[in-house]
Amino acid sequence: MRKKSFFILLAIGNMLTIEAQENKQNMNPFFQPYSTPYEVPPFDKIKNEHFKPAILEGIKRHEAEINAIANNTAAPTFENTILAMENAGELLSNVNIVFSNLNGANTNEEMQKIAKEVSPNLAAHSDNIYLNEKLFARVKAIWDKKESLGLNLEQSKILENLHKAFVRSGANLAAADKDKLRKINAELSMTSLKYGQNILAETNKYELVITDKKDLAGLPQELINTAADDAKAKGKEGKWVFTLSNSSVMPFLQYSSNRKLRQEIWNAYQTRGNHDDALDNKENAIKLANLRGEKARLLGYKSHAAYVLEESMAKNPGNVAKLLNDLWKPALAIAKTEASDIQKMMDKDGVKDKVKPYDWRYYTEKIRKQRFDLDEQELKPYFSLDNARNGIFQVTEKLYGLKFKQLNDVPKYHDEVTVWEVTEADGTHVGILYMDFFPRASKRGGAWMTSYRSQKTVDGKRKAPVISIVCNFTKPTGDTPALLTFDEVTTFFHEFGHALHGLLSNVTYKSLAGTSVPRDFVELPSQIMENWAAEPEVLKMYAKHYKTGEVIPDALIQKLQKSGTFDQGFATVEYLAASFLDMDYHTQTAPIQLDANTFEKNSMKKIGLIDAIIPRYRSTYFSHIFSGGYSSGYYSYIWSGVLDTDAFEAFKTTNLFNPEKAKLFRKNVLEKGGTEDPMVLYKRFRGAEPSVEPLLRKRGLDKKEEPAKKIRG
Repeated sequence: MRKKSFFILLAIGNMLTIEAQENKQNMNPFFQPYSTPYEVPPFDKIKNEHFKPAILEGIKRHEAEINAIANNTAAPTFENTILAMENAGELLSNVNIVFSNLNGANTNEEMQKIAKEVSPNLAAHSDNIYLNEKLFARVKAIWDKKESLGLNLEQSKILENLHKAFVRSGANLAAADKDKLRKINAELSMTSLKYGQNILAETNKYELVITDKKDLAGLPQELINTAADDAKAKGKEGKWVFTLSNSSVMPFLQYSSNRKLRQEIWNAYQTRGNHDDALDNKENAIKLANLRGEKARLLGYKSHAAYVLEESMAKNPGNVAKLLNDLWKPALAIAKTEASDIQKMMDKDGVKDKVKPYDWRYYTEKIRKQRFDLDEQELKPYFSLDNARNGIFQVTEKLYGLKFKQLNDVPKYHDEVTVWEVTEADGTHVGILYMDFFPRASKRGGAWMTSYRSQKTVDGKRKAPVISIVCNFTKPTGDTPALLTFDEVTTFFHEFGHALHGLLSNVTYKSLAGTSVPRDFVELPSQIMENWAAEPEVLKMYAKHYKTGEVIPDALIQKLQKSGTFDQGFATVEYLAASFLDMDYHTQTAPIQLDANTFEKNSMKKIGLIDAIIPRYRSTYFSHIFSGGYSSGYYSYIWSGVLDTDAFEAFKTTNLFNPEKAKLFRKNVLEKGGTEDPMVLYKRFRGAEPSVEPLLRKRGLDKKEEPAKKIRG
């Protein structure tokens, strides 16, 4: 009787446990279908406590789906294997995309802790899929008879991508090497996460606090107001606080006449992650480079760069090196001339020192004003954030017929975020766009586009995407709206180009949607949009004084146009230097034995970088390559620069809003995602391979007439 009672109590206990788990899942918004407008994530209901259980349950469910596919006794087919894998893991995908996006745009200590806790689980889960021998056998069986299956273009592409993903993830390795690979992947995941968290913490912890008004000399009033607001928010009323956010540190370097303070904030900026403390990234950078090299060699590649570039337009490190070297010589020559001009002005000012990096922006601004009678502060009143946004909307409508309507009844993850419905001219729903513009402690630096739902086709109907762009622009102060620098306006156009790539995607399978293309092609849609920002016709559409509504005067437009190639030696050199550094880290064929500072110094010495310029990103805060997915790919901005300047010529030489060219670009680039080879898509739009000459002209690097070169992929 007592034994029977025990089992009854045990059964009741188990039932209660199951019921409690079910109740907990019912309260977790990730376990229900999204009932929000347009099925966007229910940000208003999502709490930190929901992430980890949903990620772990998502892994569990995805494992069950994968095992069912791998253990299917039926002969492998495209439908029961490839398509089944494409559609598996919905819960994990939903929660992970929200978590990773918010961890970058609106993080907190608890989220960062969760990221560390689940990172090993996610890395192991990925390995469990791609190192599953039964599963790979099914994929390979389909791959081996692909020619006889009658697959369409997209079906062939997802089969190719999946087979390649297995091979490139170690499916052909021996058991012992698979174990090595698992350990490497786990270490890579944790180290990359730590590297990124260190940069955010380093950026947030520094403040330049000014107490004496004299030390504000040269700074624009708008920047002073922002610094006062920041000080007040930090409990330092009556003072001024400047931070390492780009919208604070860069204008300070540009306008502060106090050289000592410029040096102080510059040193804080360029030594982030380099203080031999708990947030130091020197060891992390070397560790990541070495682990990647070890992984590449394990998989049969000479280097990490060889592994990565196999999947790019460039194809191999040699082609990247050729492009970088071809541009380096003319860019460095111009940068040296620019440095000489700065030195002359410093000598005239009585500064008994050589040009230092913290002098460059300050004196460049003075030279710009002297040479072109152009003061960036003259421009900013015409570039309010709202006007820039409206201008982008107008350009997009003229090119592609799109309409934008702000939504106020849709959940969002932060009060500063705005949400927009994007439609075709006839009202057909295209997608949802989130825009998040201002810096905060919970957001990493920089600007980026991401998605909360990729586009796909279900039962013949287009499932619309949910896209987001995140920036760190100058904030509004008091009654003054956010007034952007022209560089920030250009960044806005850039990120919006990425957003269009995601929004206009029109493919069948989500793994091919939008920006699912090689790194050196993904920047084409973003960078081509930048070209419209500075066109006089476009400037008159959106550059209107925030107080008077006056359209930007022709005289200011002409000054902006004339100064178009000004300081391009510096801009190109600091970018190329970072690209060389990236490639040096990732073309190593044996473990790096040097510390990161020495490695970087040797890398820059090799290319002859002048002391007045440092690489745009130094080793300890180069998040693009060490925590952002651009390893061996930072060159892609200049590679895509060749594409975008050549592509824009199609509009510039005909009509800025040429409807035929816009239709071709939309159909062959923006809608196609990763369904075909990028160069095939490009040539279908342009009719030929791109020439490098438009890029050289745009940057003022075309000092010597040479036959037009082609970029091949």
